[in-house]
Amino acid sequence: MITVHHLNDSRSQRVLWLLEELGVAYEVKRYQRDPQTMLAPAELRAVHPLGKSPVLEDGAVKVAETGAVVEYLLETHGGSDLRPARGTEDDRRFTYWLHYAEGSAMTPLLLKLIFSQIPKRVPLLIRPVAGAISRGMNARMIDPQLTAHTAYWEAELARSDWFAGDAFTAADIMMSFPVEAAGSRIGYGPDKPRLKAWLERIHARPAYQRALERGGPYSYA
Repeated sequence: MITVHHLNDSRSQRVLWLLEELGVAYEVKRYQRDPQTMLAPAELRAVHPLGKSPVLEDGAVKVAETGAVVEYLLETHGGSDLRPARGTEDDRRFTYWLHYAEGSAMTPLLLKLIFSQIPKRVPLLIRPVAGAISRGMNARMIDPQLTAHTAYWEAELARSDWFAGDAFTAADIMMSFPVEAAGSRIGYGPDKPRLKAWLERIHARPAYQRALERGGPYSYA
């Protein structure tokens, strides 16, 4: 039996969704963030030294990092319908988006999160200065990057309804978290109709809804 070590409001929600799409039986072990720090609990370090989620256990096999977990599940649990035919242009797009989702896409999102927390984590006396620094970094560096990335996603979805071609694939599952997180941080206006439509399509999938039931409250849905 597969076990997913799942942290609330985290990237591991995508693993639950993929398992539902594959129709594979699994168990969920839930972990809750500290409500003050929003950090993962210490118990996760007993599962993985970095205390990160997701971690998947499949018998004697233990896999961490969302992209690695997705690749493992596709290779071992019948994911041929969730990736394009090998060696095709869509397959190359699939590989790109699978890695982009945890690489380039997450960097500005993490910076946005970190700089939003700085004013709350410093002594009261210097919070005005910390707040000014945080706002300056967001305005000059982070938000322009997020704007560039979301415009890129919108343009790519003009090529096809899904990120790796005309069919839904695991690349869309991987991209769900950065697209949802960016939407929660900067929003999608009328200039992003394709991103809005894509989010509506993924949220309407029965497997996505079942994953929400298994994983518990998820702020980005």
